[in-house]
Amino acid sequence: MISESGAFMKGMMLGGVFCVLVTLLGHIKMDYSNKSHEHRHLQAPRKEDVLNLSEDERLDLSHSIRVYCIILVKPKDLSYWAAVRETWSKHCDKAEFYSSEKVKVFDSIVLDTEDMWIMMRKAYKFAYENYKDDYNWFFLAHPTTFAVIENLKYFLLKQDSSQPFYTGRTETSGDLQYVNGDGGIVLSVESLRRLHRVFEDPDKCPEQGGMIWKLSADKQLAVCLKYTGVQAENAEDSEKKDIFNTKSVGSLIKEAMLSHPQQVVEGCCSDMAITFSGLAPNHMHVMMYGVYRLRAYGHSFNDALVFLPPPGSDND
Repeated sequence: MISESGAFMKGMMLGGVFCVLVTLLGHIKMDYSNKSHEHRHLQAPRKEDVLNLSEDERLDLSHSIRVYCIILVKPKDLSYWAAVRETWSKHCDKAEFYSSEKVKVFDSIVLDTEDMWIMMRKAYKFAYENYKDDYNWFFLAHPTTFAVIENLKYFLLKQDSSQPFYTGRTETSGDLQYVNGDGGIVLSVESLRRLHRVFEDPDKCPEQGGMIWKLSADKQLAVCLKYTGVQAENAEDSEKKDIFNTKSVGSLIKEAMLSHPQQVVEGCCSDMAITFSGLAPNHMHVMMYGVYRLRAYGHSFNDALVFLPPPGSDND
């Protein structure tokens, strides 16, 4: 009886020590409330920068930015998958869906895993090995994201894809700055090359995390890229407004009505916004109508640059 009681007490003590250890580790790694960090910023060009270019320079630029879109999907996302397929993804130079498993109704690249980080790794690996010579920018999105690809190309106008760029809506987690996957993630081909290389190093970029808690896929991506010297940069317009949004237009307008009731539009969103997130499938079709089809009669919109897809692409 004494030995059983002693064993019980010993187990309680060991369990208590383990709980304290986990709690301490959690505070060391995960309590970020008292820390401040400065984001790295990447700004879109000003309109004047484009207007100062010659016609030939504008034409060359419009053809030089080639965006490959990666959309990560699962069978439960079928209605979102269909909406993305029918709407904004047509404006990518090429868009492909990467699915956790085979789905009969839509074509996809099957990854055979439910784990979002492994899905992301496999998708980036496939994209690099098959398209590194055809596209210079790689945009990854979830099926609840709506993207304006022309605005993405405009944002990338002054950036050199042979340099390591990793951008979107940045957030901070401890000492780690990462791009929030809900708003979409943009990598230059050089960043993708470095990422592909570090995938081969399980110490720096493991396929399965070995920590007590599991990092989200977008944070794990930032960790791997950090080992290659690639840092997350927050994407902004020329007025320093975020252009990758992790919320829907409706949510952002509601927030602006509360915080800036006299300046709802100015307080809501950038005129050059690239993404909105958390959209239902029918809302994507509404966005498509507002962005691409609705026009005020008698007004002409003469942008200095026109981004056209290559011949044969499925673009409306």
